[in-house]
Amino acid sequence: MSDTQSPTAAIQTLADEFAFFDDWTDRYQYIIDMGKQLPEFPSDKLDDAHKFHGCQSQVWFDYAWHDGRIHLQGTSDAAIVKGLIALLFRVYDHRTPQEILDTSPDFLDELDLKAHLSANRATGLMGMIQKIRALAENANTRGST
Repeated sequence: MSDTQSPTAAIQTLADEFAFFDDWTDRYQYIIDMGKQLPEFPSDKLDDAHKFHGCQSQVWFDYAWHDGRIHLQGTSDAAIVKGLIALLFRVYDHRTPQEILDTSPDFLDELDLKAHLSANRATGLMGMIQKIRALAENANTRGST
């Protein structure tokens, strides 16, 4: 969620942070801890209109465009999923549409994340990325945010 770091630098920082841990149990705990750092999701948006479908857990998602950059909000009822949301936001939050579109979702493979998630969680995570990318594509097409 840093707008001073490029998406590539944010991914490298995540990779460096993950490399600090010896095993995936510690990495999972780190992801859960990242989720605890997410800003509180507005309670008035914990509704069907903001529910993200495609995850096995309940996920709520919202966004707004300000000054040509996306501002993301999200939460989940599952601690690990909330952490995965926080991880995605470190890469995609406060980005321009072009920065989002230029950032390949392959970083999940670089972090070895997809290999260590259940198939349903990996599918849900890719669904969230596709949603963010679709928002960026739509903003690019409209030419205004």
